[in-house]
Parts: sequence; C-alpha cells; structure tokens
Amino acid sequence: MVSVCMATYNGEKFIQEQIDSILPQLDDSDELIVSDDGSSDSTLDIIASYHDDRIIVLHNQDRHGFTWNFENALRAAKGDSIFLSDQDDIWESNKVACVLQVLKTYSLVVHDAKLIDGDGKSFGGTYYSTNHRKTGFLANMWKTRWLGCCMAFRKEVLDYCLPLPSHIVAHDYWIGMSGMLKFSYCFMQDVLISYRRHGNNTSPSGGKSNNTLFYKLFTKRMNLIIALLYRRLFKS
Repeated sequence: MVSVCMATYNGEKFIQEQIDSILPQLDDSDELIVSDDGSSDSTLDIIASYHDDRIIVLHNQDRHGFTWNFENALRAAKGDSIFLSDQDDIWESNKVACVLQVLKTYSLVVHDAKLIDGDGKSFGGTYYSTNHRKTGFLANMWKTRWLGCCMAFRKEVLDYCLPLPSHIVAHDYWIGMSGMLKFSYCFMQDVLISYRRHGNNTSPSGGKSNNTLFYKLFTKRMNLIIALLYRRLFKS
C-alpha cells in the first residue's frame, strides 16, 4: 500500500494539476492524505470535487507551518511505502512505479527534479544540478539533497522519525539525515517530478536563503545534530 502525504495551504492555483498527476498512479487500496493548514481560498473545494475515496483530508489543529502540517499527514499514513508531495508540483507518470522498484532494495530514496516556474516553463536545469552530487552524510548536512517532494521511504523509516523533534527546521531535512544514519538509502538519478519555483512556495527549498550565518551554523544544523543524537540514544 502506498501513502502519499501532501501538505496544503492556499494552493488553489496549482493543486488540481498536481492531484491529476498523482491519482492515476495509485491503486484502489492506496491513499492520498492531504493535511490542510487553514486554507482560505478554494483549495479544499477543489480537493472535494474529486469525490475519490482514496483522498483523505485532515485539518491541522496543532503547530502550524509546513513542517508540522506534514507531520499531521505523516501520522495518519497507513501505507508500507510513504511518498511526500508538495501541493504545486507535477509528477511524472512513472514516478510511483520507479520509486517502488528502488524501495525494494533501499529504505529511503530521493530522486532528481526538473525546475519549472509558475507557468510550467523549465529553468533549464534540475535540482541536483543546483547542489553538490555527493552522497555522504557531512556533505548533505551542509547542503542537503533531501528535498521532500522527491522523497519516499518505507514505514520503518517513518516509525523511527516520528514524532518530529520540536526544534528542527524542516521535516525532509530531519527524515533524510536520520535515514542516512540508520537505514539504507539511495540518491536516484531519475528526474521524476517538475519542481515548481514560483515565489510563493511554502517551503524555501531550492531558493536562495536569506538566513544569517549564525542561523545556518547553529540554529539549523546544531539543533538537527542534537536531535539526531537524542533519537539514536533513546529510540532503537
């Protein structure tokens, strides 16, 4: 069983195109879990218009923001294989099949993505091309290739990573780095989604960071290291 976990917030402009790219790849027993963080536009109306029993809509009542909205969706996942999904990308028609094949060997995978703008036009590159191509822990601690919308993992990874530590910066950074320490993982070279960068993304991934050096060195990475050590010590 596949669980696709999507976090939404005022995503009316692109969400239909994204859902249309996901549902044809799911079996009748699979699920698309949508956690909404209080959308005030027509996002929820668009989702409801599908009348598809595979779509489960949750309303995030806890901590707000994209990280905790994703956690709300992840907590509800029942599948053996979990995919993360943004509300504004487009999946290639073979994404689920390709990733499931790799998940037979590895517990955690991430693939590449074509970069597009708000109109769906290509920027002429991929996400990997904007980053390093190293697969080691330290390289990805400094500049991560663990992009949530390109990630999937087995249930064992989800069980280990939940609950999300309270002071981490991003769910995908946490899951990716936790997985590198405890599980088998794979950086797939396949380009399996069009990753939309349009200026209004909820997640800052892929854009230039405006954070201070102190934030980058201490708040983001030190909090992650502390959380990783704590989880390794107190959760087998």
